[in-house]
Amino acid sequence: MNVNHQDYDLIIIGGGPVGMALALALRGSGTSVLLLEARGLPGKTEDPRPLALSYGSRLILQRLGVWKGLPGVSPILTIHISNRGGLGRTVLTAAETGVPALGYVINHHDLFRAMYRALKNCDAGELEYLTGAQVTRLETHAGPGQVEFQHDGVTKKATARLLVVADGGRLISQIEGVTQHVQDYQQWAVVARVKTERFANMAPSAMAEVAKPPVKVSPSRRRHFSQAKHLADNDSPHTQPGVAYERFTPDGPVALLPSGEYFSLVWTVSPSAAEEILALDDVSFLARLHGHFGDRLGKFIEAGKRSGFPLALKYATPITACRVVLIGNAAQTLHPVAGQGFNLGLRDAWELAEEIIAWPTETGTPAMLARYGSKRQMDSSVGRIFTDSLVKFFSNDDPVLGTARSMGLSALDCLPQAKRFVARRMMFGARG
Repeated sequence: MNVNHQDYDLIIIGGGPVGMALALALRGSGTSVLLLEARGLPGKTEDPRPLALSYGSRLILQRLGVWKGLPGVSPILTIHISNRGGLGRTVLTAAETGVPALGYVINHHDLFRAMYRALKNCDAGELEYLTGAQVTRLETHAGPGQVEFQHDGVTKKATARLLVVADGGRLISQIEGVTQHVQDYQQWAVVARVKTERFANMAPSAMAEVAKPPVKVSPSRRRHFSQAKHLADNDSPHTQPGVAYERFTPDGPVALLPSGEYFSLVWTVSPSAAEEILALDDVSFLARLHGHFGDRLGKFIEAGKRSGFPLALKYATPITACRVVLIGNAAQTLHPVAGQGFNLGLRDAWELAEEIIAWPTETGTPAMLARYGSKRQMDSSVGRIFTDSLVKFFSNDDPVLGTARSMGLSALDCLPQAKRFVARRMMFGARG
């Protein structure tokens, strides 16, 4: 395929889930799209990274035609939030919030594959998707933006009315007028799949039933709300499936997300502790995790492959420039606490597609970019500040702040309207 100097309406740099979501959202709109992904299509992998999708993200994926094909979806009906060393805790439930589920847990690779299959069904006249296409340079000016990339050992060029950077931020230094801000949290996330003795003997059929996406028919939905309410009212919600745990510690939060008969673990620790934990054998790892998390789920009895990665807050200002817009992790990369990062990026893609479809002749113009930037500013800023504040407020051993955290969690648990407000903002963003 010869794309040298070919013109498009849109070039998306970065073919991960956020870039693919934008391409899928533009199907049938008459917008010509070139999607460039630096990596090749991965084969089946044991990638342990969990992805926490909000209920709002599920709605977007349904509209994109991706949700139905996702395997291994585990709903989150209840979120149990606690502070180690303190008595306060908050329990959020789907029933109290008025939704079938607060969120869902899937494997990152499964989402990638499902979106890739959907892209392969797109009209070739509207979408061209190149893997192994490494963008080395981009140029922007009053006319069309231009990218230069390596593909199959050949240097190629393409132009478009709008360049969408969804590559995680690698090319920000080439965009005039855009600054990337970086704050190193001095923390690592250790991720793995783990099993606890409290769930070890649960029948597979029961787990499969819980994993089914809830239906929308009103009577069934009411029954689903009743079940979720039972989980919330039960004095031991951890004995039931569909419960996610967020436990704050001085070292950082540790999250356990329901994943079939397992939990997906996201354990935040210092860089030195991460190195130690990743080097442990399974028995020592499970014992250390149990000592850190506590007895709420009993002993940890099985662990899958472990991996770790450093955590930092990264965000760009502004998120638009001449003929360029940044979305997803290129616009903002957040701490995994509260699971907001991918959900925020998915809303970036969806709202950008809405803007392009509503004003097709203005794609890439200053007026269009100004509207989009203004539209996303509140959601992006609130998500970033909320996540950063959680990390700083909870990741310390200050006794005064510890008392304040416990009192705050207890007070929130006694205020249903406040809990509903928090839950809906986490599901739908700042305008939820």
